[in-house]
Amino acid sequence: MCGIVGYVGARPALGIVLDGLRRLEYRGYDSAGVAIVCGDELRTEKRAGKLANLEKALGDERFSAADRGAGSAPGIGDGTTGIGHTRWATHGGPTDRNAHPHVSADGRVAVIHNGIIENFAKLRAEIEADGVEFVSDTDTECVAHLLSAALADLRASGEPEGPQLLAAAMRRVCQRLEGAFTLLAVDAALPDAVVGARRNSPLVVGRGVGENYLASDVSAFIEHTREAVELGQDQVVLITADGIEISDFAGQPATGRDFHIDWDASAAEKGGYDYFMLKEIAEQPQAVADTLLGRLTEAGEIVLDEVRLSDQDLRDVDKIFIVACGTAYHSGLVAKYAIEHWTRIPCEVELASEFRYRDPVLDRSTLVVAISQSGETMDTLMALRHAKEQKARVLAICNTNGSTIPRESDAVLYTHGGPEIAVASTKAFLTQLVACYLIGLHLAQVRGVKYADEVSAVVNQLQEMPDKLRQVLAAIEPVRELAHELRTAPQVLFIGRHVGYPVALEGALKLKELAYMHAEGFAAGELKHGPIALIDQGTPVVCVVPSPAGRGVLHDKIVSNIQEIRARGARTIVIAEEGDEAVVPYADDLIYVPRTPTLLAPLVTTVPLQVLACEIAAARGHDVDQPRNLAKSVTVE
Repeated sequence: MCGIVGYVGARPALGIVLDGLRRLEYRGYDSAGVAIVCGDELRTEKRAGKLANLEKALGDERFSAADRGAGSAPGIGDGTTGIGHTRWATHGGPTDRNAHPHVSADGRVAVIHNGIIENFAKLRAEIEADGVEFVSDTDTECVAHLLSAALADLRASGEPEGPQLLAAAMRRVCQRLEGAFTLLAVDAALPDAVVGARRNSPLVVGRGVGENYLASDVSAFIEHTREAVELGQDQVVLITADGIEISDFAGQPATGRDFHIDWDASAAEKGGYDYFMLKEIAEQPQAVADTLLGRLTEAGEIVLDEVRLSDQDLRDVDKIFIVACGTAYHSGLVAKYAIEHWTRIPCEVELASEFRYRDPVLDRSTLVVAISQSGETMDTLMALRHAKEQKARVLAICNTNGSTIPRESDAVLYTHGGPEIAVASTKAFLTQLVACYLIGLHLAQVRGVKYADEVSAVVNQLQEMPDKLRQVLAAIEPVRELAHELRTAPQVLFIGRHVGYPVALEGALKLKELAYMHAEGFAAGELKHGPIALIDQGTPVVCVVPSPAGRGVLHDKIVSNIQEIRARGARTIVIAEEGDEAVVPYADDLIYVPRTPTLLAPLVTTVPLQVLACEIAAARGHDVDQPRNLAKSVTVE
């Protein structure tokens, strides 16, 4: 999600921080800001929009007094300690006042943050009760006020002044925070130090000579140093020009993992991956975890981001339409199975580009779920507006805070998946699936179909998915090898049943998008009604097999389908769960994924297909991140 940079040394910090933010802008570009310690003063500047807006606001101040010319007074460009932030908005819209850094009430402490503070509402109420007035809508501002108060308490208790005071205050604050976060902070009274902390969010130290760095990604400082330290979970790090001190949240000394960066500067923008798509595939465990953060209350209730519908409005719903395009449409097809199973409400999935032209029957009791990564997809936006004209209620699933579709909807669930640079969606698909599951559970709970403990049980299963995704990625090498074997195939077919059918459609779409190959996805039971005529000797067919435990009849049926196509010469590439021995005799290539409840299985079965498409495209010499004729966000009908 957000990009963060910190620097302490002898050189002007502002230029180094801005250069780092430029390399991190792929992580978020809703706003950007900096805080520089100049003498014993804190100077901040921040602007909504891309980094260029911040640089324009800084003007000549971006440069040191020496660079500005004779007679120039020292300014923000001369401070040698600073932090910077480029934002992907989560709490609070992408505005100037919500941009980071956030500053304490006394103007002495500045904080930047990547992640979500789950208990921020409780903390904010406590801070406001003490007479502090908030100036933003963010969860991060709580940390600035808490850190300032902790510093004051430590000073009042007689703690010696010095950089370690800042680390002690940060430890005290972190013990009160719930959620995922990376934090950086500076204090104008301690001008030669930056403190950082991490929990479930990345933070890395750059080790320099007479200077040190902090960042969410090594790309921020790779042009200055290639020696880095990866921090562990629940650790606080204090950097000065001459030292790096690491401790755990309880104050005990701790160590990080030293490593040498051997990428060149341009590759580092992709985190060392050959393509943004591969990087984003690898980010999916964290993206899924971020989508789930803060979604379940202590009472077991599902929490949406913005709700302008009452529980009674949701109880009145008697039909659901899901409207979306491309990959988002496939996530909706999976959602149909889960929503109808959990809520017993009829659910239809529509291509947004077709929805309003067929004159759908909508009324006040209809719920339209609009899915869009960007929140600006024109086909989906026009379908939403048509639904609103017919008095239907609209709930949006989106990854972009403040975009048009969420603004025009009655309720919103943000996926918090972070920016996706590659045109072909990967982590957007998985986070949309998670969001759809959460909406299904929310509806089931509000309507009394599921109790809180039943909802919690499914959420617990969802919370296991990041680890299962890591298992899939750790065992992905055979898929890469398979891709090289299939690169010359004239076509690849995909089959599946139940939730495996939308996975088959998504696998085929990825291959079409990236490798420019003929690829089709079919419901496995439909093969004998025509598509089996496409099978020729050696035709690769990817078979998405459901769990034999969850839906035994489905499993047996697709095993029969696999035998049918194999008898006609197909090369069968079978994706099945670990321990499924029934498919072994009929699989030419077998890809195992972790055991997963049937409705949640697309989260793990999709990943091998993403890697397969990416690697086939690369082997065929195509631009993986920017395939021909496509754009990331489609803003025309």
